[in-house]
Amino acid sequence: MRKIFKSIEQLKVLVLTLFALNFVAMISHGQESKSPEVDIRNYAASTVSESWGNIFKNTPDPSAGPNAPTADNIEGWKQLNAIMSKVAFGREADVKEKYQITVEEQEIGGVRVLEITPKGWKEDGKRLIYTHGGGYTMFSADNTITSAALAANATGMKVISVDYTVAPNAQWKEITGEVVNVFKGLNAQGFTMENIGIFGDSAGGGLVGGSVLRLRDEGLGMPAVVVLWSPWADITETGDTYMTLKHAESNYVYEKVLGPSADAYAAPQDQKHPYVSPVYGDFTKGFPPTLIQGGTREIFLSNFVRLYQAMDMAGQTVTLDIYEGMPHVFQIKSTESTETKVAVEKMAKYIQKHMN
Repeated sequence: MRKIFKSIEQLKVLVLTLFALNFVAMISHGQESKSPEVDIRNYAASTVSESWGNIFKNTPDPSAGPNAPTADNIEGWKQLNAIMSKVAFGREADVKEKYQITVEEQEIGGVRVLEITPKGWKEDGKRLIYTHGGGYTMFSADNTITSAALAANATGMKVISVDYTVAPNAQWKEITGEVVNVFKGLNAQGFTMENIGIFGDSAGGGLVGGSVLRLRDEGLGMPAVVVLWSPWADITETGDTYMTLKHAESNYVYEKVLGPSADAYAAPQDQKHPYVSPVYGDFTKGFPPTLIQGGTREIFLSNFVRLYQAMDMAGQTVTLDIYEGMPHVFQIKSTESTETKVAVEKMAKYIQKHMN
């Protein structure tokens, strides 16, 4: 029995030794044939349309851009906004020509707006409000016409782009108040809530969510439909993809850009207020039918999912429409891509369905 036991123990040792040697050999072979590391910023999956390859390849190094100013540095934000806006203006001129839209400056409810009218438009008694992105601190209605033009062209509706005051010149109470005043102004012109829709992208998407919650809570009614493109629905660095996708898009590094923008828009103690970060809203009290669109490589992906779940669990009508391999507000970065055409068509159908 002792001899048998001894031979079994020896067999075990032999098997474990062979396994260990084989494992080491596999690791060594894997290191020798290992593919070169891919910078996620420049990676384009084979599952996205061809035009995105060049876009991702030219994604800048996050260390190359300027740091955002501190929250209260009004002059610093003004200078950064001027730099960013200069880049955007050239693109907007091309958009006007491409879609043959007309753009007129107006004032509604005491707030400066741009009216974007599509070619061949006829008065239909409906208006679509748009609030632009830019981290609440940058851009204006004048240099964010691409989103408004896409919506006007696809829906055939007149779009009202709100030129809200950007932070830190104003903070969330005043800025959401400006959006509310545009609704009041349209109501005064005879447009009822069932004939008004609203959409926004990035920070503009968060602003839409917060403003509609405020409209509801103040007893002013709600628009017929909401569309959110890549909404910044939680300005605190909360959620899985703030960490897991933080290197995917160099323009949206929290500590470099998003954090200072959040602090300029709202004091830390206010950053989870539902009008600031709509994911914390109580949707059981009602909310309009909502379409949320975004991409799988966005740092805000968790924002979309959490916002969708909050609305859905509250029994509201909401659709989450996510696009493979797409970056933040992809619709304006490659307007002729397959993904953009599909997303904009879905948006138009959703708006038309709920405003008819």
